[in-house]
Amino acid sequence: MKLLLASQSPRRKELLSSLGFDFEVVKIDCEEILPENITIENAAAYLSKLKANAFRSLHDDEVLLTADTVVAIDHQILGKPKDEADAKNMLKMLSGKTHQVYTGITIQTSNKTYTETDVADVELDEISDDEIDYYVKNYKPFDKAGSYGIQEWLGMAKINKLSGSFYTIMGLPTHLVYKILREI
Repeated sequence: MKLLLASQSPRRKELLSSLGFDFEVVKIDCEEILPENITIENAAAYLSKLKANAFRSLHDDEVLLTADTVVAIDHQILGKPKDEADAKNMLKMLSGKTHQVYTGITIQTSNKTYTETDVADVELDEISDDEIDYYVKNYKPFDKAGSYGIQEWLGMAKINKLSGSFYTIMGLPTHLVYKILREI
């Protein structure tokens, strides 16, 4: 089987490689728009499936993996920040609170589709304005849901507690991916 990873995320590439899979990175052009009535719990899976469905038909020897991560706090989804101000606002919202990180995956073959979501709770310490400025300036989290990466300074310095998979927060629930790919 030829595994195709439809993600430009360096973190997802690193994690999939660390799981021991050989794969080819492919690009999917897809507008990621959520329906108004979707629940937060279903948003990441919906987006991963949307991406998979936007890809060309698969050959019998191909397997496609798509993923999407959303951060949620106070019944609100925080996607990727639009700009520096948006990133800073998101981090202020997360400061001193517990939020959820949902990562949805879709693994598709020519005749079957598997879609799963994993969730983790993340409790952050208070983040000062100076710390937020430092993080945004030095780490430029514009490609990350919720404006932060758990594997970077903010994750190391400000996470008090997490419940769930570290890798789900990083953007790929490796335990689910491994289980499904082994089944295939």
